[in-house]
Amino acid sequence: MALRTIRISGDPVLTRKCREVKEMTPRLAELIDDMFETMYEENGVGLAAPQVGILKRICVIDTTGETPLVLINPVITEKDGEQTGDEGCLSLPGKAAPVTRPMHVVVEALDREMKPVRLEGEELLARAMCHEIDHLDGHMYTEFAVGPVHDVVYEEEEEEQEEEA
Repeated sequence: MALRTIRISGDPVLTRKCREVKEMTPRLAELIDDMFETMYEENGVGLAAPQVGILKRICVIDTTGETPLVLINPVITEKDGEQTGDEGCLSLPGKAAPVTRPMHVVVEALDREMKPVRLEGEELLARAMCHEIDHLDGHMYTEFAVGPVHDVVYEEEEEEQEEEA
């Protein structure tokens, strides 16, 4: 496994629609492992293949640190409810903006073994699923923001600042 370089907002790869995955290959399996490693290293809850420069319909999500999900060729088939909250992105570090997303989604996809799965997400998981699937279609959360993009200070940074004071 290896850390991948995360593409930053402004990189044209982030605006391109990804291609469907037809079969699992050793190279794609390695990509998935690398995506998880990169996401965890950057303290993210999701990462889509275009964020590491690969135009394939693959994303990884883990909102709890205990339930890693691989979504290949994901499609949102149901959504309901509404939630508005700050959303950030590893491709726009240190920034966030309020975005309205469904409270509940159903996603149909293929798992790592290319077997069909139907997953339901509520709250943060629903938000992460929508966010990562948007990346696969060449969209970033800033396109859907209902308020201004603003700077974010993370807990670790706050603790470091307190220790320095």
